[in-house]
Amino acid sequence: MQGAAHLYDGQSATRHPVQVVLSRERQALVITGAGHAAPLVWPLQDLRELHDHADEGQLILTRHLETGDESLRDPARLVIEDPEMAAWLRRTRPRLARRDLRAGTWRRIGLRAGGALAAVLLMIFVILPALAGTLSRLIPMEKEIAFGRDVKAQIERVFGATEAGELDCSGPDGLAALDRMVARLTEGQEIGYPLEVSVIDHEMMNAFAMPGGQIVVMRGLLEGADGPDMVAAVLAHEIGHVVHRDPTRNALRTAGSVGLLGLLFGDFSGGAAMVFLGERMISASYSRNAEAKADAFAFDMLRSAGLPPSALGDMFERFRQKFGDDDGPGAHFASHPRLSDRIAAAGAASTGDSPHRPALSPQDWRALQDICDIRANTRDSD
Repeated sequence: MQGAAHLYDGQSATRHPVQVVLSRERQALVITGAGHAAPLVWPLQDLRELHDHADEGQLILTRHLETGDESLRDPARLVIEDPEMAAWLRRTRPRLARRDLRAGTWRRIGLRAGGALAAVLLMIFVILPALAGTLSRLIPMEKEIAFGRDVKAQIERVFGATEAGELDCSGPDGLAALDRMVARLTEGQEIGYPLEVSVIDHEMMNAFAMPGGQIVVMRGLLEGADGPDMVAAVLAHEIGHVVHRDPTRNALRTAGSVGLLGLLFGDFSGGAAMVFLGERMISASYSRNAEAKADAFAFDMLRSAGLPPSALGDMFERFRQKFGDDDGPGAHFASHPRLSDRIAAAGAASTGDSPHRPALSPQDWRALQDICDIRANTRDSD
């Protein structure tokens, strides 16, 4: 079998008309007429088809070359013009479509993939936290407050609300008691934010701070506390996070991580990112240093308000009894460092405490615990 073709030698753009003879004996294409003194011999096993050209109807061949530990392609290109020869080659030479890799290619791919993974981890765990810390100090307060309200609205949606504020408990006596508790804690304190403390009607025994001075207390925390001092201690801890801008820093870091992962894997944008951010804020656990600073801030705030720092240790003990030292819904408080260490720190901070006046009167404490009753009655009537 023979036919017309043309050859590009890879050295110039010159198109060389050639004749190609299929030598079945030599299992090769013998190419003549390219200006060479001797015919070119291209073994069939070395032939590879090229697809990176405009006319897919053409059969353009090159050679796969083995030179020591290198795997290369001949720069020459052979364009088969005879349709019968082109059809025979495609039908009988399955290796035409094979993509040959140079020796060490998989090693290089592995090294590059490892480098890319290391870069992503560096971004998520080193660069983004540092950048988030800087940005948290540069964001205007009004923008941070608006962002915090958006995060709170998303958290309510995670808990099943269809609109912002739907889960807020609004018993007037309970709200007044909560205001008195916050006022007692913050009297004479430089917070830096107009605090917005609210109670959400949910059974989770938890409380958490969000950007811009937003603090949410769950109904389950009010039900699980032995008295108002425990709730005041948790509030003082969360106010510590607010003062240190931990929620803003954590939200920026999470948003940056979501954005980076979205660029890599897709499907992290818009509402999905906000849902993820809301869920992260619900279960937020800050660094060991941030938690220790918030605890220390709470101890000072409680002492200034005439309340014992041991109240925070009592709340931690309640979490430990209910959830253990690391797991469960109380993991917001149970991590960084361990509850047992935090209980011991609260006890040490309370050494020499004098008798104190409870955070709320018995009447106010009952009102605060019943703050969600209006919502409960409304649901029952519906």
